[in-house]
Amino acid sequence: MQASELRVGIVANEASGDLLGGAIVSELARLVPGLSCVGVAGPCMLAAGCATRFPLERLSVMGLAEVLGHLPELLRMRRELTDYYIKERPDVFIGVDAPDFNLGLERRLRAAGIPTVHMVSPTVWAWRPGRVKGIRRAVDLLLCVFPFEEAFLRRHGVPARYVGHPLADQIPLEVDRSAARASLGLPLSGTLIALLPGSRRGELQRLAEPFIQTAQRCLAARPGLRFVVPLVNPRLHAYFAAQLQRLAPDLPVTLVAGRGREVIAAADCVLTASGTATLETLLLKRPMVVGYRVHPLTYHVVKGLRLVKVQYAAMANLLAGRELAPEFIQDRCRAELLAPAVLALLDDQARVAEITAEYARIHAGMRHNAARAAALAVLELIGRAPGHKDLLSANERE
Repeated sequence: MQASELRVGIVANEASGDLLGGAIVSELARLVPGLSCVGVAGPCMLAAGCATRFPLERLSVMGLAEVLGHLPELLRMRRELTDYYIKERPDVFIGVDAPDFNLGLERRLRAAGIPTVHMVSPTVWAWRPGRVKGIRRAVDLLLCVFPFEEAFLRRHGVPARYVGHPLADQIPLEVDRSAARASLGLPLSGTLIALLPGSRRGELQRLAEPFIQTAQRCLAARPGLRFVVPLVNPRLHAYFAAQLQRLAPDLPVTLVAGRGREVIAAADCVLTASGTATLETLLLKRPMVVGYRVHPLTYHVVKGLRLVKVQYAAMANLLAGRELAPEFIQDRCRAELLAPAVLALLDDQARVAEITAEYARIHAGMRHNAARAAALAVLELIGRAPGHKDLLSANERE
């Protein structure tokens, strides 16, 4: 890292973390002239001016069993990053989500005297609550993106602050479906279903087939339906296209490079993997069905040890406090169950109106200028917060 007014290390590991990292880097750049950021970055963070030492996709592995095959490389990259940051001494390190990777890195950097921030609370309130001890050792500050997390973490001795979710600020309260379709070159009329089978290779390997088969069943029941699928990189695009050719070469589907937010906005209904996509679909006020599978070994370990402590898998349902988005997990993630759930949403406009209204209420409550709040919290931690009161929200001043 070259000398500059503020040097930041930052690591994300997937598309959702890249979105959050890009928002916070952009805001830090607005607040601090001469910002230098180096870490692991995707397109959003790169566009914000962050340099990357490894391609983000190399860290994008999820699940207990799934990690095992990649563990030597993941450990090697973490060692290299640890050595790099300890040598270069950034003013602060920010780990964005990816707790199994970032908390270990943060613990080592904090022990070396580098201030550490973790953005997005690990779901200790949902599963593996024993991780909270490791969080306390690893972070000087944990930035929470959901409102129920701060009190839980503070009760367990973690220095936490709720800043809100940048997506809630970036996405407007009202979304224009026709404009989204026009931007994607899709027909303005007709019913459109978005398929979001995930942003990782492992997710696609488990979800492409049931999602494509669900689309086939929906089309058989409702001729004239069209489908659209966003895929985050060329490798996943090629894999899904091959599965499509194998299973349903005549399916009326458009594959889109990235642009997941526009795809969701364009749709009448969304079939999505569990994950950040369910939050984004909520914020875009679209009815959804959630299907998800993990590696069988991961599932049996989690289920057998009763590691999950919450009722729902989808963040959209956790925020709503009820199952507005039907969930079909593991063995229930099958086309014969998914398709009727999708069709039911298409046919029940009263239900869709109820879902839309509840999602709008949740969205309005989550808007907190999160990127600004997160950037200011980071700067405050290291004694670099701007002195201008007008930079602080009324909520922060209180």
